[in-house]
Amino acid sequence: MADTMGNENSSVTENDANDDLPVDPSAVTEEDKKKAEELKEEANAFFKNEDYTRAIEKYSAAIKLNPFVSPYYGNRSFAYLRTECFGYALSDASKALSLDKNYLKAYYRRASANMALGKFKLALRDFEAVTKVKPNDKDARVKYNECNKICKRIAFEKAIASDENFAKSVADSIDIESLVIEPSYDGPHLEDGKVTVDFVNALTEAYKEQKKLPKKYVCQILIQAKNIFCEQESLVYIDVPEKSKFTICGDIHGQYYDLLNVFKMNGKPSEENPYLFNGDFVDRGSFSVECIMTLLSYKLLYPKHFFMARGNHESLTMNQMYGFEGEVKSKYSAQLCELFTEVFNWLPLSHCINKKILIMHGGLFASDEVTLDDIAATQRNRQPPESGIMCELLWSDPQPQKGRAPSKRGVGVQFGPDVTKTFLERNNLEYVVRSHEVKNEGYEVMHDGKCITVFSAPNYCDTMGNKGAYITVTGDNLTPNFTSYEAVPHPNVKPMAYANPFFGLF
Repeated sequence: MADTMGNENSSVTENDANDDLPVDPSAVTEEDKKKAEELKEEANAFFKNEDYTRAIEKYSAAIKLNPFVSPYYGNRSFAYLRTECFGYALSDASKALSLDKNYLKAYYRRASANMALGKFKLALRDFEAVTKVKPNDKDARVKYNECNKICKRIAFEKAIASDENFAKSVADSIDIESLVIEPSYDGPHLEDGKVTVDFVNALTEAYKEQKKLPKKYVCQILIQAKNIFCEQESLVYIDVPEKSKFTICGDIHGQYYDLLNVFKMNGKPSEENPYLFNGDFVDRGSFSVECIMTLLSYKLLYPKHFFMARGNHESLTMNQMYGFEGEVKSKYSAQLCELFTEVFNWLPLSHCINKKILIMHGGLFASDEVTLDDIAATQRNRQPPESGIMCELLWSDPQPQKGRAPSKRGVGVQFGPDVTKTFLERNNLEYVVRSHEVKNEGYEVMHDGKCITVFSAPNYCDTMGNKGAYITVTGDNLTPNFTSYEAVPHPNVKPMAYANPFFGLF
């Protein structure tokens, strides 16, 4: 959960904020209490203006002066939710409740964080606690009922998934020939069921005009793409010849018009202009179908020169919460949601360029013992687990300080420059490239130049004001070159337009 607004360099982390706190309420002076309230009001103003990083800084400063006020933690928890730091949000909400078990907003915050992490039963427990305290509160009852519906649906889906009658994959069960192209359709056509250059060029133009590709063609492209991904290992090795350029892009998150702008600036993908897109193609932005279908079409057109890695948002829980499932259902059907999930399950987890640059969506590992062979052998045809190599490849983040720390997201780990150095030396690599986090310039270089973040969705969610970026290298010079760019206009469809209605309850 490109997952991905957090910026550990500019915000005060929870651990920082808890250094040297007063341990006795009587030790807090009236002056400190007054100053803490002023800081809280400043934080609230930043939050209202969607400057969540500055809001977190101010809430943290207030906590440092007076750590015994539950709303400070509750408000900071809300800001962490907005920056996808779900681990910190959980911790702050729990701290708020330890100070005041009747502070109902903290139950909501903790439930929201658990919902975002797919821990619906834990979320339901908090909503239930609120309804017991306030049985006549309609708002609390609505939230409880909505979460309960999700829990029941998941239980039902698990039950039918265990039935052998449902074991057959969606890709195998679809009868392509029975799908009909309407006579009125005037968009691009596959040629003998295959993607061509003319098809992709026409498709990008049709999508630009908000036209829709017929379900038959979508199914054909998805099934063919799945077959290609199934043949690859979890770690794909890429050879870039001398003097040849190679482009690495980060999160796209359904921002189709910004994706087209990358191709306008850097050239369309081709055998002479290869690309790697490093996960989080979908969710949040409301043109996710257009993004993923364009990228998969290029994958079919140039299977050895166009690469796609799985991100944390290429997963069922994220798609259910952050918009992709809703968008696919709106534009097509629930069956296609299942087919997309099957394709996402087979996306490679990482890529290695010239055996020197390792690229993954999230980051490095809880153990120093992980090797490239371990990554290649990782079984990936599943939903991401909550720990282990696959989880960490999709969810981890770098931190400036040495060592490791619990993830601010609640999943994966945070790793320092020493962890990066050890991993690179063990595997004879020069540096790692990852995505997963918004950066003001679209990229950031950390860990003595050995850990690079690239994020390609400018003005993320139409609110963050960040630039997007992509990286280019050549086969004989693996030094990264960065290109930053601003967002371009898009049709008047807001981000998260198809997100789970649950988000509207907070």
